[in-house]
Amino acid sequence: MKVEIITPDKSLFKGEATSVTVPGVDGSMGFLNNHAPLITVLKAGDVKVRSNTGTEVFPVKGGVVEVSNNAVIVLAEWKGGSHGRWN
Repeated sequence: MKVEIITPDKSLFKGEATSVTVPGVDGSMGFLNNHAPLITVLKAGDVKVRSNTGTEVFPVKGGVVEVSNNAVIVLAEWKGGSHGRWN
């Protein structure tokens, strides 16, 4: 699925992923291909993007996520610092 993570200042990530996990206000939410359309609010926490090459983690202060047509768009305030990548 296509994934974009966008902050007011810049794009943090744009690419393909096998799954995405976000910190929803009601708990952690995970998305795979063919997920039902959804728009929801995010709380502070980590957005995790998994791909065939590993997992990248982006700490956010909060925001909004939209899932539609095998695409995930995260509009968020970034906590700053560097993000992590694990293979």
